[in-house]
Amino acid sequence: MKRSEFQELKNKPLPELQKVVSEKRERLQSLRFDLSAGKVKNVSEIRKVRKDIAQALTLIQKQNNKNQ
Repeated sequence: MKRSEFQELKNKPLPELQKVVSEKRERLQSLRFDLSAGKVKNVSEIRKVRKDIAQALTLIQKQNNKNQ
């Protein structure tokens, strides 16, 4: 995720962040299945997707703490 994409995520409301996380998790699952089948050419994409999930979850946690 580029900085500009991360800045856009910071401004999104909680439901949209949760949607992003679910979409990224689905993408990660499909990448893992494709990896086991030998279809993935770019293995580093798995790491990038995991990092994107972690960043989105961090923003969700931050918003939850801010609202409490």
